[in-house]
Amino acid sequence: MNAIDGTDRTITASEAPPPSLLTIILDTNPYAWSILSSTLPLSKVIANLLVFINAHLAINHANQVAVIASHTTCAQFLYPTPKPPQPGGRDSGTTNEAASNGDVEMSNGIAERIANEDDANKYRPFRIIEQELLANLTNLISKTTPEDLKSRTTTMIAGALTTALAYINKQILLKSPSDPSVLLNADTSAVSSAALPMTSVDGQDAASARSRQTLTSRILILSVSGDLAAQYIPVMNTIFAAQRQRVPIDVLKLAGDTVFLQQACDSTGGIYLDPSHYTPPLDSSTKTNGKAPADTAAAAVSGTLQGLLLHLLHPLLPDSYARHSLVPPADAAVDFRAACFCHRRVVDIGYVCSVCLSIFCEPLADGQCLTCGTQLILPREAGVVPAVLPRAKKKKKKKIAGGADTPGTSSAAGTPAPS
Repeated sequence: MNAIDGTDRTITASEAPPPSLLTIILDTNPYAWSILSSTLPLSKVIANLLVFINAHLAINHANQVAVIASHTTCAQFLYPTPKPPQPGGRDSGTTNEAASNGDVEMSNGIAERIANEDDANKYRPFRIIEQELLANLTNLISKTTPEDLKSRTTTMIAGALTTALAYINKQILLKSPSDPSVLLNADTSAVSSAALPMTSVDGQDAASARSRQTLTSRILILSVSGDLAAQYIPVMNTIFAAQRQRVPIDVLKLAGDTVFLQQACDSTGGIYLDPSHYTPPLDSSTKTNGKAPADTAAAAVSGTLQGLLLHLLHPLLPDSYARHSLVPPADAAVDFRAACFCHRRVVDIGYVCSVCLSIFCEPLADGQCLTCGTQLILPREAGVVPAVLPRAKKKKKKKIAGGADTPGTSSAAGTPAPS
């Protein structure tokens, strides 16, 4: 008792890891989920997703989460629930800041209705997220009419990515203690110290506060749709915007072929995870009458459901701050093919406009670019398929009976030495 440990073990704000904002884009394409209903139902995926969200919030009390549904008709927030527009906006002379600048107030609408409910068996933030997400998802599916399904069969992933980036940018502006534009620069040390006022933050000057990132953000996409060639241009624009804001895009491919989302992970430094490559062997619960399913794809999806929570928690739970100390999963070969601007088809070889870099799968009829209108001059041999000549065959040596070579050919034996 003579020696008392008086070490200060408190962690200051500058030493603690920054809070993390996880924005999840859930693909709610009814066509894709109807095909997977027998092996990978949406209800099971939502249950695993809620466990993943709770684990993310339990790591740090300051962590945030947002869930966006990428539907066939719209991109809608599932959590947090936006408030309906109130009467009186910019022109009504109200003093409300959210109404005066035209922003939509993001509020836990369902949380206000269940504020008086008490459940000692569940942590209140977990319960609020669960009830809001399920209520908004049920409302979205119930509003989908058969006419909406006939008009559009693909998911609006480009709109969901744009909404996610806008929400992330808004949260960064709210969390930044100083000028948020500094956080977007590639080299923060090159910014002049006179750009920001020298104020004290937690006992430190503003220069040290600028060097610390206040909020780490990332996007996780749960994809079940197939080809997105029709949205090639807006998807690539969102990829460039995420790369500019240093927002990694992670993709968990449950079904379908996602060529452009794989390029998004490679460009932004995210993780592209295909659980079918890591499907565990089928056990007795997966087998039917003691036999494995006949369809290989169905067996792979069934194994994906068994290990879905494992794939969510292990590679995708750590944020960008913690991934520097971890070894990410091995990256598969990235498909860098592009979609043509004329027919929205994924092509290996095409024609590129020299002005706007638009891609076309075949020579244009009038030679005019469909994007910028530039008159292009193509050589006459542009549309001609090159002739492929057969490779010349090498002549083989003929051998006579006894194993000797034919006359006039060199022998394998060396020249005999003189006696």
